Amino acid sequence: MKRTADVVIIGGGCMGASVAYHLARLGITDVVLVEREAMLGTGSTGRNAGGVRHQFSHTANIQLSIESIRLLEHFEQAVGYPADLHQDGYLFLLSSRASEETFKKNVSLQRSLGIEVDWLSPDEAARVAPGVNVEGVVAATFCRRDGIADPNGVTMGFARSAEAAGMTILRDTEVTGIGTTAGRVTSVVTSRGNIETPVVVNAAGPHARVIGQMAGADVPVDPIRRHIFIAQAPAAGIPPSRIMVIDFDTTFYFHREGAGVLFGMGGKDEAPTFDTTVQWDFLPEVIEVAVRRLPALRDAAITHSWAGLYEVTPDANPIIGPANGVGGFFLINGFSGHGFQHAPAAGRILADLIAGRDPQFDMSAFAADRFSRAIHGGERYVV
Repeated sequence: MKRTADVVIIGGGCMGASVAYHLARLGITDVVLVEREAMLGTGSTGRNAGGVRHQFSHTANIQLSIESIRLLEHFEQAVGYPADLHQDGYLFLLSSRASEETFKKNVSLQRSLGIEVDWLSPDEAARVAPGVNVEGVVAATFCRRDGIADPNGVTMGFARSAEAAGMTILRDTEVTGIGTTAGRVTSVVTSRGNIETPVVVNAAGPHARVIGQMAGADVPVDPIRRHIFIAQAPAAGIPPSRIMVIDFDTTFYFHREGAGVLFGMGGKDEAPTFDTTVQWDFLPEVIEVAVRRLPALRDAAITHSWAGLYEVTPDANPIIGPANGVGGFFLINGFSGHGFQHAPAAGRILADLIAGRDPQFDMSAFAADRFSRAIHGGERYVV
């Protein structure tokens, strides 16, 4: 095992792999990526719905989407591995006048940044997503360049490319401590020994707070459980494409997944937990909304389900950049459910910061010290 490295990345999900890839592109290849599990991307990365979208409410997140989706559209040419991107669009269904007014403002913002977003009537929304019941819907938005990508393909593409450039991946290796001296990181303590390093990247997803505490840094990220269900549904009554449909006021969403339908919804009383056990008593609450919006699910059989963890910050915006008060300790955490789709851009930005380069991005919305000040406007499109 390597005992020294220029950079140690903690966490082998999409974020850690993206940072490693972008560091390699800058010529920084003496990098060790440490993953606790036997395989990369088996945590939150491997448990998400794969959605990628431009439709956010915060300028900085829209800008992350623009850069990330641009790379995903040319992922195989740029990285050398397929991302399996299907741009069949995101359709947001709005069922309240308050949501309609909010989305009008945000569509205007999205359009001002060059995103083509359609404002639809309920009837137009029904034509875009055949089989969807638009009863009670007052308006909808649709962006054709939004879609679904493969989290495993993207993560492994980044990791394999970085590994080919010289990065070392340590699997089945748990980080148990971070050494510091005079307010700077000096080493990472693992279950397989110590690695001396001047730079540590916290890419530990929902475990970011725990890793931060090892270095003496406060990382305000909480793990929130979210469920995904797969149903075997009849072909009739289901949109023929992989369009992602989101009932914004309930947070219910679905898209076609192979011959079935993938769907989920946020719970009303979610509390921080690391428990990823499926709570089957939550399913009736989801089904009540699901069959109203997609009647074809009424007679569908649930074939399997899983739960994953969102990594949530107080304002639902991520933390990207140096930690407060700990030199050489960098954060890429708290994406609040949209980490996979923003990993390409976020990894590039953090790699630039580590290398001392100007990332050409306004980092104020993602700065770690923003929580010591008044928080002004986070992300409202958390699904």
